[in-house]
Amino acid sequence: MNGRPISGASVDARGRRERGSGSARRGRKGLTALVLGALLVTATACGGGGNAGSGAGGGKGKDSGEAANKQSQAVVTIAPKNGAKSVDTGGALKVTAAKGKLTEVKVEDTKGHEVAGTISGGGTTWTPSTHLTGATTYKVHAVAKDSAGLASAEESSFTTLTPQHTFIGTYQPDDGTTVGVGMPFSIHFTRGITHPAAVEKAITIKTEPAVEVRGHWFGNDRLDFRPEEYWKAGTKVTVKLDLDGVEGRPGVYGKQAKTVHFTIGRSQVSTVDAKTHKMVVKRDGKVIKTLPATTGKPGYDTWNGQMVISERLAVTRMNGETVGYGGEYDIKDVPHAQRLTDSGTFIHGNYWGGDAFGNYNASHGCVGLRDVRGGYDKSVPAAWFYDNSMIGDVVVVQHSHDRTVAPDNGLNGWNMPWSEWIK
Repeated sequence: MNGRPISGASVDARGRRERGSGSARRGRKGLTALVLGALLVTATACGGGGNAGSGAGGGKGKDSGEAANKQSQAVVTIAPKNGAKSVDTGGALKVTAAKGKLTEVKVEDTKGHEVAGTISGGGTTWTPSTHLTGATTYKVHAVAKDSAGLASAEESSFTTLTPQHTFIGTYQPDDGTTVGVGMPFSIHFTRGITHPAAVEKAITIKTEPAVEVRGHWFGNDRLDFRPEEYWKAGTKVTVKLDLDGVEGRPGVYGKQAKTVHFTIGRSQVSTVDAKTHKMVVKRDGKVIKTLPATTGKPGYDTWNGQMVISERLAVTRMNGETVGYGGEYDIKDVPHAQRLTDSGTFIHGNYWGGDAFGNYNASHGCVGLRDVRGGYDKSVPAAWFYDNSMIGDVVVVQHSHDRTVAPDNGLNGWNMPWSEWIK
């Protein structure tokens, strides 16, 4: 060492080097205290340091941190698994929760249409209320909470099968039409149905004003819906056919999704008396016309019962061979014909019957009203009745010597008691 004092320092009598001025010493001590204080604050904020258990504040901070990091015990399971393909449209979708309860389940297709469903089993299970649509991708979002109220979520996506074999339904009445008070909603399926409950569930009917409407199966390919009594005039009916994806029989799925609207017009019920050879026409409960008529002659008696007009033809051909009567008749220009049964019963104009109308029965089972060949005269009974009728009007035949028409022969389910209809 060269003996020169170090700048900013002095040497005491024992040769020890001292720090500089008192102010400098205080500044360095203050800096040290500040750094130590900051470290202490940081340690406390992160969990209370090594001595956290000795004070109430330290213990509370530790409990709060554990709660924040705790995971829900609830376990959500979605079937089918994420990414599944060719999923069945019925019975495959199910959401369950273990160690907790479901609080939210949302299932929707790529267009945002949601699938309705219900949570059951005390919150442990969710199932759809209806079938799924074929060849459609669905997304599932489900949330469950455990006993501590902590939530657990799960999501999944899957695609339903593309049906190889399908069916549709053809129906009456047509969309947007106005029909008579006797008109049922009748649907014929292109394939025989072996799962009728699933198909019937997919058809919903709403009316205004509200009335109970129930379905009845005739065989395995026809389903008719009607109220207990004739419709009330003015009723508006909406039918939703949600058949797309319904398994109607093993491996055969519906491919139809359609909404049908129709309106019930005025009430018209006409009663034909086979003994008096007259037809009384009532509209809204009041007699508006009495017409002479003829019905089936002995051996060809007309059906008794309530029959609904299902088809209207200004002119048609009637050939006995088509209904099992051989060559007994073949009339190529029958005017003002309105169908009452599938088996060939009509109420129609008759220009060849002579004086039978109002006097005796002369037909092969139809109800005949006086007409002219060509149907040009609007004043004759057959023309008047045709012009004042509509699909769905009711024609009742009574006092004939034949039995009551079968409920499935035409749109004539009114001949079945309600107690049997709803079985």
